Amino acid sequence: MPRWPERAVLGDPDDARSFEVLIARHLEWRDVHGYSQSARGGHESSLRLFGIWCGERGVDQPVNVTRGMVERYQRYLFHYRRPDGRPLAVRSQASRMISLMTFFKWMAKQRYMLYNPASEIELPKTPMRLPIEGFTLAELEQVLAYPNVGTDLGLRNRAILELLVSTGIRRTEVVNLDLYDLSTEHGTVAVRLGKGGKDRVVPVGERAMAWTERYLKDVRPRLALHADEWALFLSNHGERLKSSTLGVRVKRIIGASGVRKRVGACHLFRHTMATMMLEGGADIRFIQEMLGHAQLETTQLYTRVSVEKLKQVHTASHPMAGLHGAKSQKQSSEKDMEAEELRAVLEAEIAEEIAEDEDSPLPED
Repeated sequence: MPRWPERAVLGDPDDARSFEVLIARHLEWRDVHGYSQSARGGHESSLRLFGIWCGERGVDQPVNVTRGMVERYQRYLFHYRRPDGRPLAVRSQASRMISLMTFFKWMAKQRYMLYNPASEIELPKTPMRLPIEGFTLAELEQVLAYPNVGTDLGLRNRAILELLVSTGIRRTEVVNLDLYDLSTEHGTVAVRLGKGGKDRVVPVGERAMAWTERYLKDVRPRLALHADEWALFLSNHGERLKSSTLGVRVKRIIGASGVRKRVGACHLFRHTMATMMLEGGADIRFIQEMLGHAQLETTQLYTRVSVEKLKQVHTASHPMAGLHGAKSQKQSSEKDMEAEELRAVLEAEIAEEIAEDEDSPLPED
């Protein structure tokens, strides 16, 4: 399967009905209507790969795509094998098909074509997974202690891990942080344009803030090669870290730390944070606010809570919010439906992260 960054021209770029032109219009429409920028690259990749596949079969215009072609492409994704013999993950297949369904729905709505050839396509059923298990406190300390903080990248990695478990923010949100998003005075971090295009402010525990400040003081000035680079966390090339790079690094740290193997990487810290706060007695609406969930599947939208109140709940219920590490946890006596829905959402996010990683090439730090 060709990689979309090759930027093969999809049909005649001067033809207003070519894949090249209409994909560009579709992406512009999504931008104008506020769709997530973090999902833009994957969406474009899926559409361009389909356009290449169609072009190889003599079809350069989306209007000439039939339902039969979409079904054949779905079978192609199912039978496709990577150079190492691995198939595409079921979730990856579904993600690519969802992009096509979204594109053709837009095409029909904008009246570029008379009908939607993907309207009745059935997505592949994703396999049932065992419940995702987060870290115990002992395992968490073991993972956090693994990076060699005597090196620049080791100290950077430790600061990132501490921030992940303290805040529960996503890996894409971590790499998108800028220097001005971190407030050491207020003990918060501003997540801008998170999933769903929403901004939020998340409290940072004293311990995580201390490690992040140490990174800012001792390491970042040495990594920063360009004065106009505002990224909070930098690679050893002085550039903003990539999401895929962070995912691979964290996965390797977890594996090398010696803790029991489990599914996931960065999202395990998010899952662990939410579980610990839940077991520590935090009301689910505060956890929801920290995670940036608009709603928990079948539950109603909660009212927004103040950052100060959120900080109080975070400090009281997160076992690692204090400066000196873990404290005893208060065990919750009940597991209500909302808590189970929260875990289900987190597990779905981990599965999504895994599917992304399976399709990503190994990055360089």
